[in-house]
Amino acid sequence: MSTYDYDLITIGAGSGGVAASRRAAALGARVAICEGDRVGGTCVIRGCVPKKLMMYASQFADAFEDAPGYGWSLGAPEFDLATLIGAKNKETERLEGIYRTMLDNARVTLLEGNGCLVDAHTVSVGGRHITAEYILIATGGKPSHPPIEGLELAVDSNGLLDMTEQPRRLLVLGAGYIGIEFAGIFAGLGSEVTVAYRGDLPLRGFDHDIRTRLATAMTDRGITLADGFSTTRLEKTNAGIVCHSKEGRTITADAVLSALGRSPNTDGLGLAEAGVRMDPSSGAIEVTPDSRTSVANIYAVGDVTDRAALTPVAIAEGRAFAESIFGDTPRVVDHSLIATAVFSQPPIGTIGLSEEAARAAGHEVTVFEADFRPMKHVLAGRAERAYMKLVVDTESDKVLGAHLIGADSGEMIQALAVAITMGATKADLDRTIAVHPTAAEELVLMRTPRGA
Repeated sequence: MSTYDYDLITIGAGSGGVAASRRAAALGARVAICEGDRVGGTCVIRGCVPKKLMMYASQFADAFEDAPGYGWSLGAPEFDLATLIGAKNKETERLEGIYRTMLDNARVTLLEGNGCLVDAHTVSVGGRHITAEYILIATGGKPSHPPIEGLELAVDSNGLLDMTEQPRRLLVLGAGYIGIEFAGIFAGLGSEVTVAYRGDLPLRGFDHDIRTRLATAMTDRGITLADGFSTTRLEKTNAGIVCHSKEGRTITADAVLSALGRSPNTDGLGLAEAGVRMDPSSGAIEVTPDSRTSVANIYAVGDVTDRAALTPVAIAEGRAFAESIFGDTPRVVDHSLIATAVFSQPPIGTIGLSEEAARAAGHEVTVFEADFRPMKHVLAGRAERAYMKLVVDTESDKVLGAHLIGADSGEMIQALAVAITMGATKADLDRTIAVHPTAAEELVLMRTPRGA
């Protein structure tokens, strides 16, 4: 008979923590989960879901503009941000209810309050101490707040999702996932958007050809890209919020989004006191491939480990932990091949190595490309193009990476990811019959290597 209150206590009821707790309970474990905020975590409450709902809203602007080309006559459309935010809030409340029900149905005890480690087997939550044989940290990440003078004048992604008065001029600081996605959203909703970032192109780390095409597409949509801009100071003036750069440039806006990265949410968890090692620079919990921390019975999954800050990765890590510990089927998550989408406008889908990374890793590569205007844009007169790229190992013919930008790229990359994860070769794609007429058919119709 166990001397502990539970077999597992999970700190953090986001995607990874909920997935791990439910799976552990299904395998017979006695599980409690601590949450000091809303159940569902960043993705459901403050990230992927509400952001994509807002993206859908912004895309109506394109539909209204394109409709006359297909014979529709429309009056001048009007948009109200407060109405959208109200609908978004109603949906996130519904989803939180579903998450609570899932935990209840799985017989996972929800302890409302911030969990904090007392020792390797004890967690303090809501003024009481509870114990468990295993503890899982799944507290996710939070917006980073670099030491920039006046940065408190900006809102982070959490604040922007609750903004009910639309800014006429929006300045986005940062050109990663979050900055790029919100730039497209608010430009579509009618704001004048500027994106300021230190590099030469948005989305550092992505394939260069995708980055250049994204920059062109954003500019074509009226978004101003201020590259090589290193923010040093924000100040409030009668003209608005003025952002100063190290290079002596200024940008004035009515609202500023600070999208300068995210950091692991490890503050106030008692990790150091319990002997859990963290990366001194990032604050991320250090873990082995099976998500074990420096304390044998304490594990961590998701963004708090700073491995791959993606919701499906956190879920996979959580389930792998539960099955390894409580299901007697040890396994680890392979982080080397992860498909992802950026819901920019147009969206991006990618998996595997970029051309630059493949060459840096010593591969001799052959590149196949397709660059075209999607059929949907023809009658509308829209100039926006789609681009697809396959990076293939010349010797083995194995597809090392696939990179897409254009409508439905996120949907396409999910299906293509199955084949690439199974080790697909270019010959496998070549012998696949195309589905016509679709944009996705181009993935199996590319025959001529670039430069041939």
